[in-house]
Amino acid sequence: MQHRDASPSPHNRSVAAAAAAFVAAGALVLAGFPGSASARAASPSPAETAAVAETSPQVLKAMQRDLGLSAAQAKQRLVNEAEAGAVAGALQNRLGRDFAGAWVHGATSGTLTVATVDAKDVPAITAKGAKALVVGHTVAQLDAAKAKLDRAAKGTKTLDAPVWYVDVRTNAVVVSAVKTAAAEKFVSAAGVDRDLVRVERTKDRPRAFYDIVGGDAYYMGGRCSVGFSVTQGTTQGFATAGHCGRVGTATQGYNRVAQGTFRGSIFPGRDMAWVATNSQWTATPYVKGQGGTRVGVAGSTQSPVGASICRSGSTTGWHCGTISQHNTSVTYPEGTISGVTRTTVCAEPGDSGGSYISGSQAQGVTSGGSGNCRSGGTTFHQPINPLLQQFQLTLRTTGGGEDPGPGPGDPSGTWAAGTVYEAGDTVTYDGETFRCLQPHQAQQGWEPPNAPALWERG
Repeated sequence: MQHRDASPSPHNRSVAAAAAAFVAAGALVLAGFPGSASARAASPSPAETAAVAETSPQVLKAMQRDLGLSAAQAKQRLVNEAEAGAVAGALQNRLGRDFAGAWVHGATSGTLTVATVDAKDVPAITAKGAKALVVGHTVAQLDAAKAKLDRAAKGTKTLDAPVWYVDVRTNAVVVSAVKTAAAEKFVSAAGVDRDLVRVERTKDRPRAFYDIVGGDAYYMGGRCSVGFSVTQGTTQGFATAGHCGRVGTATQGYNRVAQGTFRGSIFPGRDMAWVATNSQWTATPYVKGQGGTRVGVAGSTQSPVGASICRSGSTTGWHCGTISQHNTSVTYPEGTISGVTRTTVCAEPGDSGGSYISGSQAQGVTSGGSGNCRSGGTTFHQPINPLLQQFQLTLRTTGGGEDPGPGPGDPSGTWAAGTVYEAGDTVTYDGETFRCLQPHQAQQGWEPPNAPALWERG
């Protein structure tokens, strides 16, 4: 977070024209999807809804470097991922209990795979332009098994089996273990069906990343990093990692000027916190990029497994990778945290609290990991939407970001700007019912009829 911001908002540009320029840079591989921009010329495309065209050049350059892409491929990948997320959400709603996960793959995320436990669902999947895969277990079954592991972790030592997650690509709950015996004991203690679990050996022992900046620095005895600017009513502040400070801890900004106080913090269990700043500090819809440039934040739509993601950290600069799994649990020396996202982005001690972003969409704040940016590593981030929901915060975005208050977006409906919605949630708006396709925090301009990437009728 900078002390003052006079940068103009990129939202004043024509989103439609900018998105068209993005697509022109490289053919849209997923354009065959019935939900694609070409099939919905009268409605905003998923890429327009997700403000893909507002993606910072710094994000694109980092994607090219770390993912081995050309400039056109980086732009094409973001458009494809926005499209795939909307299609995957629609299929999840349609398949219901049969749904077994979805993910993108390929250099430009040109292939979307959707898994089901019922072969009868294959025509519905392929009709939407996705690849179908029939597997043995639903996501609900895998999530239930992981929930048992989460409960068992409260009474079981898991430092030698420090990471576990639902891996939709292999249709299993994976337990990553330094010692196989520790993983087997953990699974047994949880009472999980062994057929649902795959144990993987690892040498990594994840730890929380303390002490050094990951966007702009802030100080509270040590140093951590600003994640994303937020508001709570008229109070401004920022989201960060819970392990960086406890409620009441005072902070100083990057310039050592008095900044604010931790207003909410959870760690372990989760790794989320927010700092309420004083009147000298202004919340802006940006994160710090390479060389001090600004990266705009347009929203908080969660990207799917396999999607590209970038991280800002002053220790290691800009680095990109892909999303490996959502719904991950990891044990640090201080305790176990759940509900984090596992990525292939590298990080090093000190990047805690910093920003993860896919295109222009906020994803989360740095928690911890293993490895480094010289030999490679694994990182975990606390997703931003649960953090916003936990502390009743509104993400500051390039669209404005003023806290809309608790009221509904339309007097006749239940949709409300500022509310965090999960896939499958239903709302009413102007007499119609809509169902959520992708997790996000609602904002003005993203009303259900105007955001087909996020909502479907019925």
